[in-house]
Amino acid sequence: MPEDADLRRFFSALGLDEWGTVLLPLLKERMSDSYHGDFARWRTALEQLRAANNVGERRESLLKLAPWRKGPFDVGGVHIDAEWRSDIKWNRLHDVVTSLAGRNVLDVGCGNGYYALRMHEAGANAILGIDPTLLYVMQFLAVTYDRGPLPIRVLPLRMHELPVASRVFDTTFSMGVLYHQRSPIDHLRQLRDTLRPGGQLVLETLFIPGDEPRAVTPSDRYARMKNVWLLPTVAELATWLRRTGYRDIEIIDESVTTPAEQRSTEWMDFESLAEALNPADSSQTVEGWPAPRRVVIAAISP
Repeated sequence: MPEDADLRRFFSALGLDEWGTVLLPLLKERMSDSYHGDFARWRTALEQLRAANNVGERRESLLKLAPWRKGPFDVGGVHIDAEWRSDIKWNRLHDVVTSLAGRNVLDVGCGNGYYALRMHEAGANAILGIDPTLLYVMQFLAVTYDRGPLPIRVLPLRMHELPVASRVFDTTFSMGVLYHQRSPIDHLRQLRDTLRPGGQLVLETLFIPGDEPRAVTPSDRYARMKNVWLLPTVAELATWLRRTGYRDIEIIDESVTTPAEQRSTEWMDFESLAEALNPADSSQTVEGWPAPRRVVIAAISP
């Protein structure tokens, strides 16, 4: 588990000394048996992984931390074939990844740290990942258990729980988060306030087809997801960014998500994208909406 002194040093190096004072008590509460009923089981799986003597034992320990949503990973000779082929999405970010060298990065909704590790490979100076799902934090500790010190911390936090923004990050990523927000404008403002003037936002989110600026709200579910609030066109998304002060807005990539990128596996054996698409017409969801499309946008903070 992250040590208090280590986190204080990490925050201090980012110029965020006050964050340690505010966040450490909250993190101590989150990373405890009393916070989540499965925490003790996950902690035991981590201990077994560290003590494992062979690939079979490591594999058994890692499976105890399923479901694995993002990946793939190779851990101690074990290949983790996660639900998402996150390497495919990462390759779409090539144009922005090349600019990460030496930058301090915030990864909002970071999941199990797959992208944070790739950011480190791309030369980022320090990466702070936040995600409210405690299991994902435990998965990050698992995939990095045999690595030396890394300039990455993945913490079980929500965006609104961060102390008053200090505008210190060079790059902030928000991937697969915006459509879960009841107020996307507020989320974009919060992201803006994490960035230094001239810092870069990298935003990846769902969109609906169409040239006009508009957004729709599913009445119940979208692709079997209950927590999807607003689906904009790319034109509307650009309007939101401009209205919240961003400039130099650039469309990096648009893609249609397919079962080749998101699917059930041994490591995530629940229903996945295939079950969310209309079996008679894969261009639509089971609810009749356009099938998931994702856009990557880069923008500069004021």
